[in-house]
Order: sequence, then C-alpha cells, then structure tokens
Amino acid sequence: MKSIPVASFTILALIWIGSKNLSVLVSFLICVPIVCSNMLEGMEQLDPKLSEMAKVFQIPPWRRFAGIYLSQLLPYFRSASRLAIGLCWKSGVAAEVIGIPSGSIGEKLYQSKVYLETADLFAWTAVVILLSFLCEKMFMLLVDMLRKRVERM
Repeated sequence: MKSIPVASFTILALIWIGSKNLSVLVSFLICVPIVCSNMLEGMEQLDPKLSEMAKVFQIPPWRRFAGIYLSQLLPYFRSASRLAIGLCWKSGVAAEVIGIPSGSIGEKLYQSKVYLETADLFAWTAVVILLSFLCEKMFMLLVDMLRKRVERM
C-alpha cells in the first residue's frame, strides 16, 4: 500500500464505493501502513532483558504491558500518529477533490480551481492546515492523558 499512488487508488475506490465514504477509506489506507511500520520497528527495538526481568519477578501482565511495552512503544506510536494525522487530512481532501462529495472541503477546493478563485483556494487550504494541526494536538493530548492514566495503574 505504501507505493500505490494515492490518485490511482482513489479513482479505483471511487468506482467501487462511490464518493460518499471515499475520503474515509483513502485516509485509512494511507495511515495504516505508517502506523503499522512504525509499531513493527518499535517492537523490533524492544529490550528483551526487560521482558525477561518482568517474568522472573512475576509482574502481572497488565503492569508488564504498561510499564515495559507501552513505555518503549509510545515514542514510535507518537511519531507515527503525528505523521499519519497530517497525511490523513491531505489524502482525505485529495480524495474529496477527486470524488467531489457535496458539502465537503474537497468540493470547495475544486470549485475554487474551476472558477479561479485564488483567495478561496488559500482560505480552504488554511482551513485544512488548521484542522490538521488541531486534530494532531488533540490526539497527542489524548495519548498523553491515556499514558499517564495507564502509568498510575
């Protein structure tokens, strides 16, 4: 999935499922490989000595997960999430521009292109950038809150 051009897959998906949920599917398929590859890299970098120590000291599975695995995998998840959220917005809006579902940001961008409304194009681009930034910050805040809550358990 990482090497398939977004436009090619978007057009195929448009034929298969229509424009209504196209941006959701395209965004999902763009983000999943990023998160998976980062998490797999994190799992390869886990310190096996910590797992062995946890087994020797008979640490319960939940504490082992929270204290050892979660703490080591969280930087990889955070990095993947930051990248995936930005690409999610980019690919989702690109899919909307191709599929043109009514009332979407992609439709507004497409109309700006057709009518050569440069100011509207810049305004909608700024909206997408702002929404992407806010989603990233909110998601990172939720991840941090969850991490703190798990660490207290």
